[in-house]
Amino acid sequence: MSNFAFGTYRITDENPQHIQALIDAIDSGIKLIDTSTNYMDGAAERAIAKSLRTFPEEKRQEVEIVSKFGYIQGSTLTRHKEEPFDDVVEFSENCFHSISKTFMLDQLEKSLQRLEIQKIECYLLHNPEYYLLNALNKEMPHDEALDNMFDRIFDAFVALEEQVLNGTIGSYGISSNSFSKDNKALDFLPFEDLITLADRAAEMVGNDTHSFTTIQLPINMLETQGLKCASWAKENGLRVLVNRPLNAQKGELMFRLADYDESPEYYHHLNELLDVCDNDELRSLYNLIEQLEENKHKFGWIGDYDSFLYGQIIPHIKTSLEKIDEQVLDTLLNYIDMFLTEYRKMVAYECSKNTRVQLKEELSSCKLSLQECAINFLKEREAIDYILVGMRKPLYVAQIVEMN
Repeated sequence: MSNFAFGTYRITDENPQHIQALIDAIDSGIKLIDTSTNYMDGAAERAIAKSLRTFPEEKRQEVEIVSKFGYIQGSTLTRHKEEPFDDVVEFSENCFHSISKTFMLDQLEKSLQRLEIQKIECYLLHNPEYYLLNALNKEMPHDEALDNMFDRIFDAFVALEEQVLNGTIGSYGISSNSFSKDNKALDFLPFEDLITLADRAAEMVGNDTHSFTTIQLPINMLETQGLKCASWAKENGLRVLVNRPLNAQKGELMFRLADYDESPEYYHHLNELLDVCDNDELRSLYNLIEQLEENKHKFGWIGDYDSFLYGQIIPHIKTSLEKIDEQVLDTLLNYIDMFLTEYRKMVAYECSKNTRVQLKEELSSCKLSLQECAINFLKEREAIDYILVGMRKPLYVAQIVEMN
């Protein structure tokens, strides 16, 4: 049976709930925490350190930390623009990527500092297929792009084997979304030769055996192609970590495999906020709230709403409140905060209803909650060692512990 691990994709050291969730998870017996140098621009790693400080050394030693490198975003991207890193792929305006030795060493040092440890038990290349995607976008022949990508992975393996020898990491591996693609997909990352690359890297460094131990990939009820890679990994003695157990993709659509209850407080906070904004000074905000109410059932999945919230709603609210007297601003912000909290619950509720309808065939045998069906699907796969779950609140930790 698979074990649960704590995924820290949206965890920050500035949120007390996140810290408490980490503490509760460790208290409850979670033995593995997955993170990355780019998660919340390093704040996820700082949050792990902050939570571990509350435990005695013996308990801290029971928790394995897996971190990753590859992405150049946030403050790291700012540093790159001032003093460029080596072998960088400029995938998009805000997302650069590198798995070069010098970049790995830079990120490893930063991770060790943020995590407040001397050694990371497992360090993963994070989506190395970005090179492949970029090369194909530049119309490089596919075979040439694959060869170049594997050369880069081999060089990274050599650098990681050196760090195993130095004692700064215990082992290494690859986290790749492309492991879960159909093998005919242009951006599929072939995995059969990775052990050979690791053997060669270990031999070059002088290590008796390779320390390539772990793969991480998305697998869920809708995305099952990765089970082939997971089976290969187990046959070769590798550990399998699965991410995105509840955020599933079908075609071009994303679905959250979880049921949510309707908010009993939503309409109270909606009407309260509308009453407060029913004047000329706040007419723009009043119209926004009305539009949100009318469209709460139109989001494809909760991730669409979260993007819309930060990209459109919050900027609009800030503009609407620019000329509001400070004496009433705090009270107004409190009304807005309560409304948005309940509005998100309603969006999640509407999305879960839509998911049940759109995935009627796939979920025909699901007699439990969507999240229980999704988790049970993975727990039953012998090739999966750990299921990574985002547990940003103590409540989520309690729910996962109950499923164990």
